[in-house]
Amino acid sequence: MAAMSSTRAPLWSRDYVLALVVGFFLSMVFYLLMTTMALYAVDRFAAGDAQAGLASSMYVVGALVSRVWAGAAADTLGRRRVLLAGLALFVAASFSYPAADSLLLLLVVRFVHGVAFGAAHTAVSAIVQSLVPQSRRAEGTGYYGAAATLATAVGPLLAIVLVDRQGYPALFTATAVASVLAMGAALLLRAPQERRPPGDRLPARQALGSLVDPAALPIASVALVMGAAFSGILTFVSSYAQSLDLAAAAAAFFLVYAVVVLVTRLFAGRVQDVHGDDVVVYPAIVLLAGGMIALAATTGPVLLLVAGGLAGAGFGTFMSAGQAIAVSATAPVRVGRAVSTYFLLLDLGTGVGPILLGLVISTGGYRVMYAVLAGVVLLAAVLYRRVTR
Repeated sequence: MAAMSSTRAPLWSRDYVLALVVGFFLSMVFYLLMTTMALYAVDRFAAGDAQAGLASSMYVVGALVSRVWAGAAADTLGRRRVLLAGLALFVAASFSYPAADSLLLLLVVRFVHGVAFGAAHTAVSAIVQSLVPQSRRAEGTGYYGAAATLATAVGPLLAIVLVDRQGYPALFTATAVASVLAMGAALLLRAPQERRPPGDRLPARQALGSLVDPAALPIASVALVMGAAFSGILTFVSSYAQSLDLAAAAAAFFLVYAVVVLVTRLFAGRVQDVHGDDVVVYPAIVLLAGGMIALAATTGPVLLLVAGGLAGAGFGTFMSAGQAIAVSATAPVRVGRAVSTYFLLLDLGTGVGPILLGLVISTGGYRVMYAVLAGVVLLAAVLYRRVTR
C-alpha cells in the first residue's frame, strides 16, 4: 500500500462520532446481557445448564440470522433506514425482558433481540465505512472497534454490580436506557448515500438475492478460524480459571484484554494504512497464538493476565484490521454486504467453536484445548497468506 500523503484526509466528524456512540451502546447492551442471561434463566426459571446456555446463545443465533440479509438490505434499501428499523426493534426487545414470564418467552425475546442487533450493527458498521476516508480506512475502523471494546470492559462490570446490589430490574432498566441512547444518536446521524455507477444499478429483488460479497469472503474465512479459536477464551476462560483457583484473576482477565485492545487500536490502524495489511495481521495472529500458549501454561494469576494482554493485542487488532481489509476489497456500493459477510463468518466461528472445543476439553482438559488452539491460530496465518496471494 502506498504511503499516505503529507496532508491527511479529515476523519473526525459529527456523524462519525455519532456512529461510534451508536456502536458503543449496541455493544454495551450485548455485554450487559450476555454475561448475566444464563444466571438469570437459572434464578428466574430454574433452568438447567443446557437451557441456561441456550438463553445466552439465542442472541447470537438471532444475530447470525439477520446478518445473512442485513448487508444486502443496507446496500439496497439504505443503511440509515436499516439502522433505524433495527434499532426500533432493538429498543422494543430491550423493554420486553421483564414481561417474559416463562423460559420460552425469554428465548423468543433473546432471539428477536439478536436479530435486531445483527441488523443494526451491520448497518452502523457500513455507515462508519462510508464516513471514513479511504486513506484512513484501517485507522477509522480501529477507533470504531475501540468504542465497542470499551463496552467489553464497562458492560460486564456494570452488569455484575447492578445485579449484585439492586437485582435484575436494575439491569433491565440499564439495558433499556442504553438502547434508547443508541436510538437517539442514530436519529441525529446522517449517513452519506453512495452513488451507483450506471452498470451497478440492480433491481431491488436481484440485489437482495446477492446476500454476501465474494470479495470479502477470503478475509472472512480467516475471521471464521480466528473467531472459532477466540471462542475458547470467551466461553471457557472463566471455568478454566476457577479450576485453577484463580477466580479473582479471571475477573481481571477481560479488563486487561479491553485495555490492551484500546491501546493497540490507537496506532495499529495508522500502521496498517501506511505500511499495508500484512504488517498488522501477521503479528496479530502470532500474538493471539502466544496468548493461547500462555493459557495452556498458566499456573498463577500473572501468566493468566499476560494471556489476556496477548489475546487483546492479537484478536482485538485482527478484528478491526480484517474488517478494514474486507471493506477495501469491495466496491463502495457493496460495503454493507462486505461488513455483513465478514461478521457473519466471524460470528459463525464464535458460535460453533464452543461446541467443538467442548469435545476437546472432555478428552484432554483445558490445557490441551488451549495448546491445540495455538496451532489452529497459526494455521490461520497460512490461510491468510493463501487467500490474499
